[in-house]
Amino acid sequence: MIGLVSRPDVLSYHNPLRFSASCHQIPRLHHQCHYNNASFPTTPLTLINFRRLSSQQQPQPPPNDEEIQFQRLFSNLNRSTLQREPGSVTGSVLLVAGTTVGAGILAIPAVTQESGFLAAAVTCILCWIYMVVTGLLIAEVNVKTMCELGSGGVSLVSMATRTLGAVGVQIACWSYIFIHYALLVAYVARSSDILTDILGIPVWECASLFSLLFGSICYFGSQQLIGAVNGVLVLGIIISFAALVAAAGGDLHWDALLETNLQAIPASIPIIALSFVYQNVVPVLCTNLEGDLPKIRSSIILGTAIPLGLFLIWNAVILGTIETTGTDKIADPLQALQATNGVVGPIVGAFSLLAIATSYIGFVLGLSDFLSDLLKLPSDKNRPLPYILTVFPPLILSLLDPDIFFKALDFAGTYGVLVLFGVLPAAMAWSDRYSSSSLSSNIPELVPGGRFTLSLVIGGAGYVIVSELLDSFMHK
Repeated sequence: MIGLVSRPDVLSYHNPLRFSASCHQIPRLHHQCHYNNASFPTTPLTLINFRRLSSQQQPQPPPNDEEIQFQRLFSNLNRSTLQREPGSVTGSVLLVAGTTVGAGILAIPAVTQESGFLAAAVTCILCWIYMVVTGLLIAEVNVKTMCELGSGGVSLVSMATRTLGAVGVQIACWSYIFIHYALLVAYVARSSDILTDILGIPVWECASLFSLLFGSICYFGSQQLIGAVNGVLVLGIIISFAALVAAAGGDLHWDALLETNLQAIPASIPIIALSFVYQNVVPVLCTNLEGDLPKIRSSIILGTAIPLGLFLIWNAVILGTIETTGTDKIADPLQALQATNGVVGPIVGAFSLLAIATSYIGFVLGLSDFLSDLLKLPSDKNRPLPYILTVFPPLILSLLDPDIFFKALDFAGTYGVLVLFGVLPAAMAWSDRYSSSSLSSNIPELVPGGRFTLSLVIGGAGYVIVSELLDSFMHK
């Protein structure tokens, strides 16, 4: 069990990326790691089988060798108390939900008003299924990579290195960095606008206050503190969302929700897909839950189902109240609703700020973990450099261009998200499942369907990307 094994007779440790030893790694341990395929997923608990072998005894097992079953790959230990600190499913669900409910929800009514609510609802459900699948693929590859490297805290860099080689690493690195910085810039820009309206202080002070407050929580806070903060923010989102529905729902026109324009659906897909982005915290999730696949799967499905319900109700309230479908288009339906209902304005501001804050925390955690891995920093404790590189560049860019919010969302959703969280997870899973060099092939697949499912994931993302490129070229 990682962090708990200390034996002088075991000599080596499989570490192709040269991670430094830490409390999350297997020190000098030859191990065989595999899930019991026969028991997954029909039984409620999937166990991991470890067989300890000394270097002198390979490949022959020792006489008293025992096969020990565990529910997890390793244990998260507190370095001060040496007590196990496992992540909870509840905290993981809130982390996923909080990361998903971000600035994208604010743009959904604007991009779906032409297609109408019914078409937008079907598109949201399909995008949700697609993004759940890609998140599970990332989790599958992440757990396999942790098993092979003997280390927690594995990011997309290590996953792409192991599965796709140098080309995959370059695509993953640049796509990941671009998307995260673009969205963090959008979050800081929008939050500073909201805080300026509430507090009446300059934009740069609001942007600095928001970034330093939540950046400090991510750096100094423990898993329990960050989970508690996320829980409070998500609770605030639910309360403000309920208040918003109650305030605006009285003017809902049900017949407006039945109008549909199927031709307008493709243009809304990038922003809707962007609204379901949470995959950046999946590596953090896998480490917090100690590689327990059933818990990881439940956290991803439940954590994204909450935002799906919020998105559908939110869109119904906005589109059903302003009655805009077909050619009757308003630049910002949210502003139109605020202008017609004085009670809604403060509630929308509170909901928007809370939604942005939860996503900001998730993206800071994901990008800082990614940069730590990219810079080959030890994973035994938080280092300030990744957090500095995560928090301050978006803050500076948002101050240079305060109107960058919609530009960042549109560009990131159109190209970055479907490459990084569409094509790449399926490509990594394909290589991992069907490569003869994989050492962890006995770990069960989280997504069924084999090559057919993976082909659909890659083909769907590729179709949307090519369509958007052609549409942009023809309108120039």
